[in-house]
Amino acid sequence: MVFRKPPDGGWGWVIVVVSFFTQFLCYGSPLAVGVLYLEWLDAFGEGKGKTAWVGSLANGIGLLASPVCSICVSSFGARPVAIFSGFMVAGGLMMSSFAPNIYFLYVSYGIVVGLGCGLLYTATVTITCQYFDKRRGLALGLISTGSSVGLFIYAALQRELIELYGLDGCLLIVGALSLNILACGSLMRPLESSSSPPPEKTFVDKVPDQYFVYHEKEKTVEENISILEKGYIDEKCVNSVPDCKQDNILNKNTLSSINVNEKDTYKKKVVEQTNFCKQLAKRKWQLYLTYWKETMVLFKNKVFSALFVAILLFDIGGFPPSLLMEDVARSANISEDDYYMPLISIIGIMTTVGKLILGILADFKWVNTLYLYVTTLLMTGVALFAIPFAKSYLTLAMLSGILGFLTGNWSIFPYVTTKTVGIEKLTHAYGILMFFAGLGNSLGPPIVGWFYDWTQEYDTAFYFSGFCVLLGGFLLLLAALPCWNACTNQSSKLPPNTYSYKVASNA
Repeated sequence: MVFRKPPDGGWGWVIVVVSFFTQFLCYGSPLAVGVLYLEWLDAFGEGKGKTAWVGSLANGIGLLASPVCSICVSSFGARPVAIFSGFMVAGGLMMSSFAPNIYFLYVSYGIVVGLGCGLLYTATVTITCQYFDKRRGLALGLISTGSSVGLFIYAALQRELIELYGLDGCLLIVGALSLNILACGSLMRPLESSSSPPPEKTFVDKVPDQYFVYHEKEKTVEENISILEKGYIDEKCVNSVPDCKQDNILNKNTLSSINVNEKDTYKKKVVEQTNFCKQLAKRKWQLYLTYWKETMVLFKNKVFSALFVAILLFDIGGFPPSLLMEDVARSANISEDDYYMPLISIIGIMTTVGKLILGILADFKWVNTLYLYVTTLLMTGVALFAIPFAKSYLTLAMLSGILGFLTGNWSIFPYVTTKTVGIEKLTHAYGILMFFAGLGNSLGPPIVGWFYDWTQEYDTAFYFSGFCVLLGGFLLLLAALPCWNACTNQSSKLPPNTYSYKVASNA
């Protein structure tokens, strides 16, 4: 497939719109799962830690399976994957309405919906990058706000649907709404040139066909010989009976020579195929070793190692508020009459604002993106420490807005990764970091829930969350300080592609 030059417009804006609505429809319910979390606690009577696994799996499984999602989109294309994933998300939500226990929800809502969201995220980002080059940052920024807007709207929508139709009816209606992803996916027309001729198959692509042909010859050569021999003899015997015996002997000699030539050719091709398979296996093994060597080189970069720890600890401590904040308010005995807006909706709308403002700040040359990211981590840790002291809706709403805004640092995380490892290693490094981000998303809410089950209050849980985020922020700050780089340079030379403060300050 030969792709044209990205048009940076045209049908690309349709791709941006449908990608926005795709992320809106698929991530709306999983990000606003805190509303459902309260209903599942009452419906199944399980502990908070065990129940929190449902939402954490739905939000973390897509990141954990990001390599598989990338392979699927590369193999089948964005449009087929988007349509298939739409069925997954809608089906998972509808199946969750019939869940008899919490373990069924782990599969239907946690794994099925979570994996569908991961596939859709990869598909929307891939198709958008194909259509945009110069305006790629703007396009990706626009579609990424779809999930935040979905969190804002779905939090209030699911609460209203639960009051009108109950938990089961809410999940059925939300699942039906998710079927609109199929319409969005059908508009994700691949950017390819229909006029250009298809590229010739490489030697690797041709080998399976050749092997198939000779494999068929091996099975049918004896059968073909017998058929030809019989037909030739019958025809000769009809026309000339006296010459039948002589022609029969001549025909057998001729077919025998053909048979020998076919077998020799087949054996030769089998030997060639065997040698090729050995070379291919050796090459794949070398690529595998090269991948792990490059991974080890990445972890020799102390800033990358600190970034890996920081993103893991940030998601362990920073993600639970978006899932548990509604239960925190209920545990603080805040009356529902005091609710002007769901706390999760406040987190969602402020996340959108944070993504836009932090993304704009990162484009200024005088702003160090790494220090900006560290600042958001440290402020997040302080806000988490303040949650146990919030006893009213107003204070919880303010903290929800602050945490939502700081969570928008996801928009500058690719900038930080690029300045840390370089653009040539961005894909490799970003995949590793996203895997550990998904691990943190999956572990954070259950850990906070287990703390509550153990202590019967959220104070210790959020102290632990704040400590995790602060620890990650301080480690990353320590690794990026110029004085630390100077001390390291006195003992040994920096390895290639190591992050330095001077490079980052000019970014």
